[in-house]
Amino acid sequence: PIIMPRPQKKADPERQLMIKTKACQRLIKESAYYVKEVEENESKLRKMKEDNKDPYDIKKFEEVVDESRMMVPDSQTRMRRSLEELERYLRSEEVREGDVDEGGEWYGAARALLEE
Repeated sequence: PIIMPRPQKKADPERQLMIKTKACQRLIKESAYYVKEVEENESKLRKMKEDNKDPYDIKKFEEVVDESRMMVPDSQTRMRRSLEELERYLRSEEVREGDVDEGGEWYGAARALLEE
């Protein structure tokens, strides 16, 4: 069989903006979730220590808290990178040349995320 190469379609800028904006929204939520998880786990750990729970259980839960703490910087770094990429995209030629509706839902959502 003869395989014909697919014609390269130009990426739809509006769709790219939507994808990048949704990725930022998801990473912002994820980062906030990890921070909240650390706070909740630290609170549980304090309570376990106050209630003189089994030292083994305390030690294991300290490991859980440490793992949660390690996720915070990673998620914040990914969130920052995603926001930087979104900002670069909004300044790119395809957006500036009018291929994206500046009054549109995703442009507004992207701007709002970058202003936070």
